[in-house]
Amino acid sequence: MDETLEAPEDLNHNSRAAGPGQCKQPGHGSLSMSDKAQSPAKADGHEQKNIAADTVKSASKFLMNVITVEDYRTIYWPKLDKALDKLLVQSPRDYIPISYEQIYSCVYKCVCQQHSERMHSDLIAKISLHLNNLSEELQGSSEESYVENFGAAMVRYMGALHSIVPLFIYMNKVYMENKLNRDLKEELVALYSNLVAAKHINRLLPRLLEAQAVPFAVPPSTMASIVKGLYSLRPEWAHCAPHLFATFIPNLLPPVLQDHVQQYALLDQHLQQDLLINGFGRGDQSRKRSGDDIITDSSAEESSNCGI
Repeated sequence: MDETLEAPEDLNHNSRAAGPGQCKQPGHGSLSMSDKAQSPAKADGHEQKNIAADTVKSASKFLMNVITVEDYRTIYWPKLDKALDKLLVQSPRDYIPISYEQIYSCVYKCVCQQHSERMHSDLIAKISLHLNNLSEELQGSSEESYVENFGAAMVRYMGALHSIVPLFIYMNKVYMENKLNRDLKEELVALYSNLVAAKHINRLLPRLLEAQAVPFAVPPSTMASIVKGLYSLRPEWAHCAPHLFATFIPNLLPPVLQDHVQQYALLDQHLQQDLLINGFGRGDQSRKRSGDDIITDSSAEESSNCGI
């Protein structure tokens, strides 16, 4: 009895016997033996071409984003330079029309492109030039306006640091703290101490002592701001005028001994006498003055205008 071989089922589920010399025809996605042999090579070729194309695109994109030294000098640093010009001359309450996001982005890109050292050098040179010019301007101030001009300059510069330091914070973190082991704010404050305050301390302290002896010769807020600022820059300056600094810096002097109480009482009496001589009366402390008791005397009006 002849045995009948069951024909294999093709992809279309049609059962038929393959005749002698016949091979199954590929159909509907099936691969021939030759296609199967060639497909890995073709796949590898396509993959290599795709990788090569992606590499070229990545390289092109990288080259397009490279910041050369010339780019830094002509494009990026001028933007930072203009922003610094505005920030250094602003008053603490002024609004400066600059894009902080754009400036921070410039700093970030320059740091990523290895321009940190160059940018740090340019920043220090810029601030140093500004402070040297400021010191010369203060030298030319008249005696009447010198103390107040110095106080305003200090407040303006310290206020500018509140904006400048955050803009360069990425450079500070990546370059200064990691490589130089320094802090940007401390460095910029030290610049002011060396280039401005140290050059004026011998002229400034005598003026402050004179102003302290004459009540309200300088606004108390200005005196406090200057003295506290000088102490924060260099605490050792307090030794040059301890009683002046002790007026605004708590616990600067040693505790008062019993033997010194009488001495301080005499100093207080002298201060009260100076106030009376300069027209600052004690006033009537027993009751509040009503509107009918307003004194129209010219001297009383001057005292009231001074806030007494």
